[in-house]
Amino acid sequence: MTAFAVLSGALLVFRALGMLGVARLASWRSAAAHAMAIMLVVTASAHFVPETVTVMPNHADLVRIVPPFVPVPDAMVYLTGVLELLGAAGLVLTATRRAAGLCLAALYVALLPANVYAVLADVPYNGGEASPLWLRIPLQAIYITVALWSSKTR
Repeated sequence: MTAFAVLSGALLVFRALGMLGVARLASWRSAAAHAMAIMLVVTASAHFVPETVTVMPNHADLVRIVPPFVPVPDAMVYLTGVLELLGAAGLVLTATRRAAGLCLAALYVALLPANVYAVLADVPYNGGEASPLWLRIPLQAIYITVALWSSKTR
């Protein structure tokens, strides 16, 4: 839910800056691409945070939600963190925005089994319960939609 709050808040700030004359943020699509980039930097950071950090989700939390059929869960968490950071950079750069949006949509689809597994296996997350599936699935759909919509050229 924090990721959605970051996305929403950043979108409103960036769009306000666009209305104040920042040309790069003059459209809702561009503001959304930049907002998603901010959200991705925030969510990707959890992939690299040591287990001793308890104020936010950490690497160990993310390893726990990797389904058992995925090989090398530790490495996969690092890999997905790097992919999120690359996606953030791709959204900010106009020339790569479309490719980044498509790749991020694919990444979110690929991450869906981890979200489902976390709920069905009742994996604790960040010191608490996993967020319910009825919330995770729609949020994932929103992130896919924003990634695709914000990266459209027209």
